[in-house]
Amino acid sequence: MRRDNPALGALSVVFAALAFALMSALIRELSAELSNPVIVFFRNLFGLLFLIPWLIRLTPRGMLTSVPHLHLLRVSAGLLAMYCFFWAIPRLHLSEAVLLNYATPLFIPFIAWFWLRERVSNPVKLAIIIGFIGIVVMLRPGTGLFTGAGGVGLLAGFFAAIAMVSIRRLGRSEPTTRIVFYFAVFGTVISAIPMLWYWQPLTLTQTGLLAAVGLLATLGQLLITKGYSLAPAAQVGPFTYAAVVFAGLIGWAAWGETPDMISVAGMTLVAAAGILAMRQRAALPRSPSKV
Repeated sequence: MRRDNPALGALSVVFAALAFALMSALIRELSAELSNPVIVFFRNLFGLLFLIPWLIRLTPRGMLTSVPHLHLLRVSAGLLAMYCFFWAIPRLHLSEAVLLNYATPLFIPFIAWFWLRERVSNPVKLAIIIGFIGIVVMLRPGTGLFTGAGGVGLLAGFFAAIAMVSIRRLGRSEPTTRIVFYFAVFGTVISAIPMLWYWQPLTLTQTGLLAAVGLLATLGQLLITKGYSLAPAAQVGPFTYAAVVFAGLIGWAAWGETPDMISVAGMTLVAAAGILAMRQRAALPRSPSKV
């Protein structure tokens, strides 16, 4: 029987958080020269290329699925989250964009309740309320953040939550390799369509940075998967918010970004609420689904 290793699991998640923060910083640099659809496509293309050694284990028979509609939902939600997140990155402080993308735990309980009929406990409801108060404090209604970039950044968290719940639903009948295969392949194919309208020749430097984005995204995914395999989600999940700290440090060092005290207070509420929601849901028995 496999023994949990919370320390190694937490370390894996922290390094995943660092990879995602570095990826976000590279996207901000690229956004000054390349359009969002181009960046999204190459993030998927290079991500697929880096995953080939892992996906090659999948046999043709193993590619067959009885739930293509669920894979399509997962791919669509994941791509929409990516488009929203990448668009918000150059328009917000890096730490703010990353935090809004990590607001996912605030949406998951409602989506899982609506779709999978999973019960939402009172502590989770309280965490969600606290989290959205934090978002309102951070974005401050009446400012451009609340109506523009901040709203798109929050949509990234919402679509990511749909993708995560769809993965949970897919996990009942689909192996992890097949789920990753469908997202990597069809995410690349679908994102190529809007990219055609925005195509521009790439320099060697741009190509290298795009490859680094794909590599960091893939590395982050593998590390976070490893982390969750080594310890319960309630123990290692909160360490995903280290990405916000790393993004804040990178934003300060590279662009002189210093969030004011109101933003810091809002970000703290959102992070605390997300951690509380993750820990409570991990301890909550799942209700049988009717889906």
